[in-house]
Amino acid sequence: MKVGFIGLGTMGGNAAKNIRRAGFDLSVFDLRREAAHPLEEMGATWVASPKEMIDRVDCVVSMVFGPPHLQQVLNGDGGLIHGDCGGKLWIDLTTSSPGFMRELIEPFVAKGGRPIDAPVTGSVDAAIRGDMPMFVGGEDADIEAARPVIEAMGEIRKVGKYGNGYVAKLVNNQLWKIHAAAIGEAMVCAEKAGIDPKVWWEVMKGGAADSFVMQHDVPSIFAGHYDPSFPLKLCLKDLGLIDELMRETGTRSDMTDACHARFKEAAERYGVDAGEMTVCKVVEDDAGVALRVEGDWQAPWEVEHT
Repeated sequence: MKVGFIGLGTMGGNAAKNIRRAGFDLSVFDLRREAAHPLEEMGATWVASPKEMIDRVDCVVSMVFGPPHLQQVLNGDGGLIHGDCGGKLWIDLTTSSPGFMRELIEPFVAKGGRPIDAPVTGSVDAAIRGDMPMFVGGEDADIEAARPVIEAMGEIRKVGKYGNGYVAKLVNNQLWKIHAAAIGEAMVCAEKAGIDPKVWWEVMKGGAADSFVMQHDVPSIFAGHYDPSFPLKLCLKDLGLIDELMRETGTRSDMTDACHARFKEAAERYGVDAGEMTVCKVVEDDAGVALRVEGDWQAPWEVEHT
């Protein structure tokens, strides 16, 4: 199977490397020509457009910023829809709007394309290792055909029809971001009440307060970099899509709204390129404390592929 990858950012570039490591003939495209250089050094081939890519591969994988960028990938000048879509798989890893994507994908399906949505969770270290949990929606036959490519990047978690992957990713990120914002309040309160931050972290893990955020993201607060591999601008993009889904479904969203407001406040104070866990720094700074802990805290982007 020949594979193409569109979008070679922090997560996408590492996912593409794992596809190449798995032995696939790989073509790559990104708006930044230089982003392809590490993949080319691994034997991947640069193509000039999504159309050129789909004309030469059996399966396209994409991971871009959001809905407008996916519309360009499909319908823009040199988009996929202008190429040979018949029988071709399109696996999209982007965090996007399920309603928007179900409508956007119709002309691709009409031309014989086989779409799969497979947004990922985890962090850049999971992308490097190739063990990202992936929320996979689509026809069973298409998912089975794409299985070798998906499993080169991570773990398949099937969620039903096309579009459900986007739904699962949004509610996943909803819980993640609410917990990220809440952890800042809990950590600062515990520290001011007399518990050392590292002691607090150790005793919280494994109990009712535990989560991926607790296990994986708190060390970025201790280190003081707040994990810039996932910046606040991406958090705000995701929260906008979550707000849209909550409105579409008529779901009460008090906690989500409060979380969104806190992330906006963090972006206003520290800039949209600051790390995701900067949402906790807002509470630290207001309380006049710093939750730094000495230690060898490995940054997620420093993990190596094994």
